[in-house]
Amino acid sequence: MSASSLTLIRIVSAAALAVSVLPLAAAGTVEVSWLQPARYSDAGRSDADRERTMKSLGEYFTQLGRQLPDGQTLKLEVLDVDLAGEVEPYGWHEVRILRGRADWPRMTLRYTLQHGEQTLKAGEAQLSDMNYFAFQHALGIHGADLAYEKRMIGQWFGENFAAD
Repeated sequence: MSASSLTLIRIVSAAALAVSVLPLAAAGTVEVSWLQPARYSDAGRSDADRERTMKSLGEYFTQLGRQLPDGQTLKLEVLDVDLAGEVEPYGWHEVRILRGRADWPRMTLRYTLQHGEQTLKAGEAQLSDMNYFAFQHALGIHGADLAYEKRMIGQWFGENFAAD
């Protein structure tokens, strides 16, 4: 190994060590409970579809939780999910068709925002985005994983919990 390669390895190692000892940015957390997902209006047709939906939306909730101030926890109970579009037969399988009519995404949540044992905010929310289809091309989200639902959730989160 050449001297320049060793020097580069030392620099990269030193940088990695420096980054690893930096304090992580303080952030809150989100805890999501999926209540009776088999009874949701439309979170997917099969157990596997519902699992994918819950995993994708759960990861998005976790990502949003990083915007909460340190020490805050947002506890969510998902009561119902109705994904954008309708599932229709297509050949030997089914596909989700988005028409932009009365097939907008909806979600019902119960939430509690806490800091330690203190409840800062609590309630139930009915999320929906009747105009979901109007923005698909402008936002470049056509075809992204649950993009309409995530946009709806992100707007609700920003209006209710984002730090000022």
